[in-house]
Amino acid sequence: MTVFCRNERGFTLIEMIVVLVVISLLAGLVVSHGPAHSERLDLDAVAGRVVGTLRQAHARAIAEERPVLVRFAPGGYRLDGGVILTFPSDVLLAGDQAISFGPDGGSSGGGVVLRAGQRRVTISVDWLTGRVGVAEAG
Repeated sequence: MTVFCRNERGFTLIEMIVVLVVISLLAGLVVSHGPAHSERLDLDAVAGRVVGTLRQAHARAIAEERPVLVRFAPGGYRLDGGVILTFPSDVLLAGDQAISFGPDGGSSGGGVVLRAGQRRVTISVDWLTGRVGVAEAG
């Protein structure tokens, strides 16, 4: 009498093919929908870039002992006459057209408001210290 023992471990070829097909279908769904996009993420990213640029301008003015200007336009902004950095189309800008930083650490002061949908982020620059602040409203 022969006894067959089925204690072998592993996967059959059919099981492997089924798993690969399911993974392929899921990957196809993810790729066909494109990258995730939201107004909230766009606004947070733009606000972070603007704050970073203003802080960079402040540091550059002190380090190089010369005035540094950040100029804003409806579609973007420019640091010290450099390359124009643009905003996504769903982010709108309001506020001062330019903020300058002096070699003494001060600035012209002012601020900008970035808006996407119902959310607003206010970025302000203190005229005496050149400190950059961020406040969210809505």
